Amino acid sequence: MTSDVNRSGLTRRGFLKTTTAAAGLAAGQGLIGFPAVHAADPVVLRIAGTGVNQFQQLADKAKEELGITIQYTSLVSDDVVKRAVTQPTSFDLIDSEYWMLKKIIPSGKLRGMDTKRIKYYDDIVPIFTKGELPDGTKVARQGTAPIKVSYLPSEFDKTFAGEPTQWMTLIPTVYNADTLGIRPDLINRPIDSWKELLNPEFKGKAAILNIPSIGIMDAAMVMESSGEIQYQDKGNMTREEIDKTIQVLIDAKKQKQFRAFWKEFNESVNLMASGEVVIQSMWSPAVTKVRQMGVPCIYQPLKEGYRAWAAGLGMPTHVKGKTLDVCYEFINWYLSGWVGAFLNRQGYYTAVLSTAKANMDPAEWDYWMEGKPSQGDIVSPTGDKIEGKDAVRDGGSFWERMGRVACWNSVMDEDRYMVRKWNEFIAA
Repeated sequence: MTSDVNRSGLTRRGFLKTTTAAAGLAAGQGLIGFPAVHAADPVVLRIAGTGVNQFQQLADKAKEELGITIQYTSLVSDDVVKRAVTQPTSFDLIDSEYWMLKKIIPSGKLRGMDTKRIKYYDDIVPIFTKGELPDGTKVARQGTAPIKVSYLPSEFDKTFAGEPTQWMTLIPTVYNADTLGIRPDLINRPIDSWKELLNPEFKGKAAILNIPSIGIMDAAMVMESSGEIQYQDKGNMTREEIDKTIQVLIDAKKQKQFRAFWKEFNESVNLMASGEVVIQSMWSPAVTKVRQMGVPCIYQPLKEGYRAWAAGLGMPTHVKGKTLDVCYEFINWYLSGWVGAFLNRQGYYTAVLSTAKANMDPAEWDYWMEGKPSQGDIVSPTGDKIEGKDAVRDGGSFWERMGRVACWNSVMDEDRYMVRKWNEFIAA
């Protein structure tokens, strides 16, 4: 386990030996790891977001280590945006994806978070702070790359900063390079391209994600790989490009290519596990869950690369006083390692690699992050076996996956037009 050494060099164990007064001061400064701070005055932290990161084990650990009770509100992606803009006082922290920020920040309902209060800020993967991988390689900028929306000029600004500032829109938590999920036992041949999603061979056995801002990105990967359309920026299509993309989807739908259009990852799990679908848009935790059920499922690397996404915790402008301090305390705890290791085992990547690594066995780290063959059983965050000895993670190492990102989930300039056309596709 990590020693949880903060920037001043003070360990958690050493801190616990200090006075109660010092503990109270440290809590106000956002340090972590001492449940006694909130024991006499219970604190509830309301977190709204997609259900992907809302694990009971995480809430239990926060209660154990911080004395904070977590209340989750689980929403589909589009409703996260609506809740942030129309009901910001209904939560204390929002678990938002970066593409959502283009819709949320102009409303003035989210504050910039003070990076000086984030203990592990200097250790955050530079995808979010510099727009590059840890080795200095620039990440793809098609779509809403996190660096485009990571900073505000000031705490309560409604526009994005063109360069890093003291004020971050979100403190990043998890991110991933997404691809298609497949049932290898039901396909029985290699799959290496996004265009396979519309292959008539899988008529009635394919599914696509029905969240317009993300689903159309998967569609764009398919169109470009098949040579149907060449986009200037898949994450910011022109109306003409939107029209062409939607028409191809409508034609495929009329040919009964799609078995389903899913919105929530449990839907994709059920479709894949049942065999109703053999190839589809999918998320990493859904693949993990299917494997936990004993069903073969691969998060298939594809030659055109990945569609990436990233998420983080944001704070509404109404939060103040003690609740503000608790939000910073929780975020610092979130980055301190236990949560990172837990989420890494889900197949995600975490914002602070060093603390997550310190909370994982070397063999686990080698499998999930280095792309090395497993030395024994690989288990999920809940302890279920998902791989045996000598297994290799789909897509290989962190560098191989994040280094092959082609585009990021996005909100386009023509977003309203795109959503209207997407709905025409779903209704066709």
